[in-house]
Amino acid sequence: MKSLKFIVTGVLFGIIMAKSEAISWYRIQEMFRFQSFHMFGIIGTAVLLGALAVYLLKKFKIRDYHGNPIVFQDKDKSFPRYLIGGLIFGLGWALTGACPGPMFVNIGYGYWAMIIVVLGSLVGTYIYGLIKDRLPH
Repeated sequence: MKSLKFIVTGVLFGIIMAKSEAISWYRIQEMFRFQSFHMFGIIGTAVLLGALAVYLLKKFKIRDYHGNPIVFQDKDKSFPRYLIGGLIFGLGWALTGACPGPMFVNIGYGYWAMIIVVLGSLVGTYIYGLIKDRLPH
């Protein structure tokens, strides 16, 4: 029962993703072809809400589930690393029509082909973990 709020949050996230059409392959293709503002509006809203949430977390010193302080680490701002990672992520997103959140929502909707996408992303994450120390900084 302790984890019920996390399950409810996940279900609400899935409903929002579905109702906003953020899981739609067609909407994602429209975005990558610059044919519609729909997905850019959703992403922009998410960025603004995320920035507001981080601000509020820092301002009110909100703690995590276990009562530990939430600490934001500075990121390494090495340009090639983010460029290469962004290209790989963007290509995967364009090819599959889904980023990580919608992949699971699509499976929940019964689009079983997304299981292949999830498995591919897990394999890619595993390979990254193996080679991350040898990648350019």
